[in-house]
Amino acid sequence: MWSSPIRRSWRHTLASDVVLELSDIEAGYGKAALVLRGLSVKVRRKEVVCLVGPNGAGKSTVLKVASGMLKPRSGKVLLGGEDVTGRGPQKLLRGGLSHVLQGHSVFKEMTVEENIRLGGYALSDQSAIAERIDFVRTVFPVVAEQWKQSAGALSGGQQKQVEFARAMIVQPDVVLLDEPSMGLDPKRTATIFEEVDRMRQNGVAVLIVEQNARRALQMADVGCVLDLGRVFATGPASELLADPKLSELYLGGRPAS
Repeated sequence: MWSSPIRRSWRHTLASDVVLELSDIEAGYGKAALVLRGLSVKVRRKEVVCLVGPNGAGKSTVLKVASGMLKPRSGKVLLGGEDVTGRGPQKLLRGGLSHVLQGHSVFKEMTVEENIRLGGYALSDQSAIAERIDFVRTVFPVVAEQWKQSAGALSGGQQKQVEFARAMIVQPDVVLLDEPSMGLDPKRTATIFEEVDRMRQNGVAVLIVEQNARRALQMADVGCVLDLGRVFATGPASELLADPKLSELYLGGRPAS
């Protein structure tokens, strides 16, 4: 257990490769002050990394930099070891990185099938679409069951699963999730976390920002605490949860005894 919430570094013991790395990132919006200040994060294959921290710590900004939505002022973004700094979201999508945005981004007037097919537009090999559709229908049974249904008729949890399936149709190496349980009740939230675990089981690396940080850390492999745009502490999620000081400062209370 960590003895104090000071900045710590920790090397993962799995043999999994690093598939996403943000190195010494400084980023902000327009001419405003920096939001991220020398931030570094690594995500490995079949690993869920959960970003936690107070509002304004820069969690969602990390995802925007990683997905190409926001160009960093300095530092590097590496995808599969390749420097992709400054590339836009479409190029990164083709390179194996999917980003599920905060809130609901399904096209409600379209069917589930049409939403999923839309996710495959970036594939260079369009002949692979049928195979990818079979894959997501297998991984997300609810999506298969509602295939011809209007996406707008689905529950919030079901719509989120459609978003997950749409992200997975490109068979990404990395998926970024921004507040996936927002607006969902506890039962549907549990289902969403099951789907995140299923992504991991399928070899995907996941970088997640989640309002229910304690619940997300219970599922994650690694926890990364951000404060004022910097990495305050990082390590096994279970150790972060067990640390009384970190738990009290960043998770809204002391760990359960």
